[in-house]
Amino acid sequence: MSTAIKPKHIGRNISRIRELKDMKQEALAQAIGTNQQAISAIENSETVDEQKLIEIAKALEVSVEAIKSFSDDGVINYFNSFHDNIVTTGSIFATNCTFNPLDKVVELYERLVQSEKDKVEYLEKLLNGK
Repeated sequence: MSTAIKPKHIGRNISRIRELKDMKQEALAQAIGTNQQAISAIENSETVDEQKLIEIAKALEVSVEAIKSFSDDGVINYFNSFHDNIVTTGSIFATNCTFNPLDKVVELYERLVQSEKDKVEYLEKLLNGK
């Protein structure tokens, strides 16, 4: 039984990061000054030349290390922790509400009721004035 660790497939990592950033192969190719076919070949390669990897990392706005150590599990864990944070804080943004939303609803309701009372009073004046 072999315990050798399979090396990371750098091309596949590039492909996954590119897809997560919603970038097409053509856009990445243009960013590094090559063509779509070259990007396809890179993404099918287990290894990538270090200089080319640096260019790709810059175009993808990630570090070379992020490409080398990328894993789907890591992305899932990242988004799960992001989701957990939203659930525990109740919001994506850390906000301190300076008013009670229920008070605002009551205030709006009271204004609506007053507006209706004003309309009734106006209509009664019109009816009685004739």
